[in-house]
Amino acid sequence: MKSNHLFKEIKSDLPASIVVFFVALPLCLGIALASGAPLFSGIIAGIIGGIVVGAASGSRLGVSGPAAGLAVIVLGAINVTFGGDYKTFLLAVVLSGAIQMALGFLKAGFIGYFFPSSVIKGMLTGIGLLIILKQIPHALGWDKDIEGDDEFFQANGENTFSAIGKAWEFVTPGAVLIAAISLAILIFWDKVLSKKHRFFQILQGPIVVVGLGILMNYLFQNGTLNFSLKPDQVVKLPVPGSVADFFGQFTFPDFTQFTNPAVYQVAFVIAIVGSLETLLSVEATDKLDPLKRITPTNRELKAQGLGNIISGLIGGLPITQVIVRSSANITFGAKTKMSAVMHGFFLLISAISIAGVLNMIPLASLAAILLMVGYKLAKPSLFKQMYKLGWEQFVPFTATVVAILATDLLKGITVGILFGIFYTLRHSFRNSHHMKDVVTTQDGQEQHHIVLAEEVSFFNKASVMNALDKIPNNSKVVIDCSNSKSIAYDVVELIQEYKTNALNKNIQVQTINFIEPGFAASPH
Repeated sequence: MKSNHLFKEIKSDLPASIVVFFVALPLCLGIALASGAPLFSGIIAGIIGGIVVGAASGSRLGVSGPAAGLAVIVLGAINVTFGGDYKTFLLAVVLSGAIQMALGFLKAGFIGYFFPSSVIKGMLTGIGLLIILKQIPHALGWDKDIEGDDEFFQANGENTFSAIGKAWEFVTPGAVLIAAISLAILIFWDKVLSKKHRFFQILQGPIVVVGLGILMNYLFQNGTLNFSLKPDQVVKLPVPGSVADFFGQFTFPDFTQFTNPAVYQVAFVIAIVGSLETLLSVEATDKLDPLKRITPTNRELKAQGLGNIISGLIGGLPITQVIVRSSANITFGAKTKMSAVMHGFFLLISAISIAGVLNMIPLASLAAILLMVGYKLAKPSLFKQMYKLGWEQFVPFTATVVAILATDLLKGITVGILFGIFYTLRHSFRNSHHMKDVVTTQDGQEQHHIVLAEEVSFFNKASVMNALDKIPNNSKVVIDCSNSKSIAYDVVELIQEYKTNALNKNIQVQTINFIEPGFAASPH
């Protein structure tokens, strides 16, 4: 691809990339914080997501990086599964990338369509609530072991709410002040200022909160404000003395753990959930694209896989395409993928040149940003919306949320899918056939007419059996298969047996286009 072609939309892509950079920088740090990972790992993931995935992806407007949707999985994997061994976790990230690339080559980009939307929304809502619960201690200024387990009931006898209650015993007034003012700014920015003028859309609320946090921390340090923050209550990024020093700070996976089964389990979970979140984001981004371009999903899986392999190899968090950054990219006029790539370079430059400034950011500022992220994932209006859609949507959604909060992400999704399957089977049970009105023949005999559905599966057997059992003695029944393209063998066998048993009840059975095993279709 020629360079002049790459930069043909630079007038649109450059401003959009700057906005995305300002959105991504605090989120990269915040998601690393929520994941219980080194903060530098979030920056690495943002850089790789922008430069590598942005270049390899077929998405014109999608932006990739560390995602809130994986934070809970990462938190549990690092702290619980691997006992704090981050290098072993990085091996799982590399393997997850390999799995994603394999899925791309196997053309598995359609897998996202097999997850019920109610379960997906429940997953994102559960993640949002968990992010909120896990960040409350940071907002209060209690930063000792607040990450805990990703499960509600924790191994140390605490649970999520008791851990929050304990945080009130260690409140830091300076942190609470920063978090409260930051939340107020974010809410006001989102609800009022961003709708007033385009300037407030370009200068995003999170970057203002980060700037304010740095300023307040500086005022705390020089005594202008009578508050203070402890060293472990601010961002800790390594400060490179040169470009060589910067690249020397990368962390590498522990390849000796290749035989550890837990590594493969975590890798599989990251690959599946990350791929699912990416595919959902791709679908949403394509709908927002003014030109309605379609992203090739299999290529996207390959690009995400490549990004995760590289991110894991140098110490970064898992990567997905994320709708927050993608929607900001579209809103501010990006035309090509160069916007995503350039935002990655801006993250790289900032990590090399202003790491010392970034280390002035209070964790309470990032906690406020994540509280807003969590709220947007778990808006109360979503519960109301899902309720209005009926029990078939609301029950799997709610079950997923509750199960995620009470157990963990993977178990929660499994519970939601089981509820979804139940309603699918229930729906299938009810739609296996329909009964026409009963008519009376000239000789006074009742005639019942059963029309089978287009697809009659094993799960419809009970429903068809119930309908046939209700046919009264001394009557006639017509079993019409004219509309059926496929009838499961179990149902075929049931109809055959019914035809024989009906003789004992003096029931005449007529079948239309019924295909018996081993015979061609013919009316009987």
